Amino acid sequence: MSNAPEVMWQPTPEFVESTNIHRFSVWVGEKYGIDVTAYNDLWQWSVDHLEDFWAAVWEYYELPGTFTQALDSHQMPGAKWFTGAELNLAEYVVTRGADDDLAIITTGEQGDRAELTWAQLRRQVANFAHNLRALGVRPEDVVVGYLPNVAETIVAALGTMSVGAIWSGVGQDYAPAAAIDRFAQLEPKVLVAADGHWFATKERDQREAVAALRAGLPTVEHVVGVTRLGKGLDDTVPFEQMVAGDHAYEPLQVPSEHPLWVMFSSGTTGLPKGIVHSHGGVLPVQTSLLSLNWDLRSTDRFMWYTSPSWVMWNCLVGALTAGGAIVCYDGAPMAPTAAACWDVVSRCGVTVFGTSPGFLGASQDQGIHPSADFDLSALRITGVTGSPCPDHAFRYVRDEVGDIPLFSMSGGTDIAAAFAMGSPNVPVWSGELPVRGLGLKVEAWDDEGKPVVNQVGELVCVEPLPSMPIRFWNDPDGAKYRKAYFEHYEGGVWRHGDWIKITDRGSVLVLGRSDSTLNRHGVRMGSGDIYSAVESMPEVAEALVIGAEEADGDYWMPLFVVLNSGSELTNELASAIKQRVREKASPRHVPDEIIEVAGIPHTRTGKKLEVPIKRMIQGAAFEEVVNPDVVDVPEHMAAFREIAEARFRTVQARG
Repeated sequence: MSNAPEVMWQPTPEFVESTNIHRFSVWVGEKYGIDVTAYNDLWQWSVDHLEDFWAAVWEYYELPGTFTQALDSHQMPGAKWFTGAELNLAEYVVTRGADDDLAIITTGEQGDRAELTWAQLRRQVANFAHNLRALGVRPEDVVVGYLPNVAETIVAALGTMSVGAIWSGVGQDYAPAAAIDRFAQLEPKVLVAADGHWFATKERDQREAVAALRAGLPTVEHVVGVTRLGKGLDDTVPFEQMVAGDHAYEPLQVPSEHPLWVMFSSGTTGLPKGIVHSHGGVLPVQTSLLSLNWDLRSTDRFMWYTSPSWVMWNCLVGALTAGGAIVCYDGAPMAPTAAACWDVVSRCGVTVFGTSPGFLGASQDQGIHPSADFDLSALRITGVTGSPCPDHAFRYVRDEVGDIPLFSMSGGTDIAAAFAMGSPNVPVWSGELPVRGLGLKVEAWDDEGKPVVNQVGELVCVEPLPSMPIRFWNDPDGAKYRKAYFEHYEGGVWRHGDWIKITDRGSVLVLGRSDSTLNRHGVRMGSGDIYSAVESMPEVAEALVIGAEEADGDYWMPLFVVLNSGSELTNELASAIKQRVREKASPRHVPDEIIEVAGIPHTRTGKKLEVPIKRMIQGAAFEEVVNPDVVDVPEHMAAFREIAEARFRTVQARG
């Protein structure tokens, strides 16, 4: 047994027995005559008996539709799930809660609050679906949303799914050009848009942006207008009209493989790829993830800081399957400080709260003591995703939030789920993702394509998953889809592009993107190890490391750091940072230089732009490696562009 890191949270036997996953494990054990009450035993059974596991999820949660075959083959891509079943994900979602219970709370930076009960949600979805049909929307037509994270967005999406049409949405932080890059590919029939939203303590009037978006989408026949700022949009069907009336709810029953929504890759180069998921694929996977791994119940209030551009918003929709309430926060996570989000958690009685490692780091740096500063008595689970979570964030939650688990999760848009995550019946170890997802045969593979334990390898999924994409948009022969995931290894194995380590306890460490792996002197290391070491230093707010093979044969490995207020990059601090990497990560991966920058550029979903920056350092033109519309703070990327161009000129002169 390898030496385990510090345990941050440990479930008691009494707590374990109270969980959804324990009850499910006992039921599975009785049904199949096996003992799978330990998580790793349940996981092993779930991947060894895929058809039985997913059929069990379908039966246990009484998912709609009767299938003749759970899985037709183990081929990837191409496996078909739940053949013969007809269902509608939206119908299952909206029928989950009791009439008078809360379904959706919408709140913002101003402290405003609007509520929808389950009865009101059902009525609004039924009316929206009826009125979509009246506007001429038919099955497999596309409805797109340019909206903030509010209840109206949830209603529009569920109404779209109800009629068998396809939903796609982005948040209003996207410029019109970036939204057009995505939506124009889909040739949408209806656009749902808001007049604006509040963000970072300011009113953001989006009427001009909506006009530009309409002009760039010639196939749109109708625009539904959502009023958030009291200004309204011209020449639209008001949202209030779309949800008015008392029409019967008549969801279209569709085959399992029927398209549900289109989400988009980050699109760092070229047009973003449209990823299409299905009703019968998403419903069982999100039900398993949110009920079993996240332990969601009808008494919960689930909040994840997100926007409609990101897969975590789709998980907000999925969280309604538990029959509890979700909280839609329309605002900035730090407006003006990280206390804003903790205030929302407190005043909305959030029980399960998800955010990013960056937010937890900012909370710590700003001296926020959540459990002391706010009433968090309802909070029982926290979660993070978007990037690897450093040790200090786990300790911060333990010490300043409470004796509750911090579940780090990694997966993403591609599968509308997670490869690795937490579970309420497993301890949380600092810096680790406690378990692999049920029904996901995730392994770490070495260079020879063999699974390894306690060693770094490529994240692969060697068996199909119901929520893998049914296709990419505008990819009739499937070539783009196969190239994205299945061509690296022979035999149809999903290669995700992450560098991971699976421990002999079954936990997972995500060590960064495999295409940005640090390979020095033939020894490879993920960037996450460096971040874990450096970002736990009190002087360092954030870091980015690059290992670039240069034209003259040299290998340059700089570490870029953003320092906290009051800190200065002295020779002493630079030496301390290098020593920290040497001691906590690897003596072979000590950076060549420490370079201070004002900020680290990310995609809009929080991923550091390591690969584009590496390619620029190697001489690629800025326009070739990154679409400016996907960068969260363009000024930060511009600064790295100058650094990269200067370095490339130096290498050319030297060579």
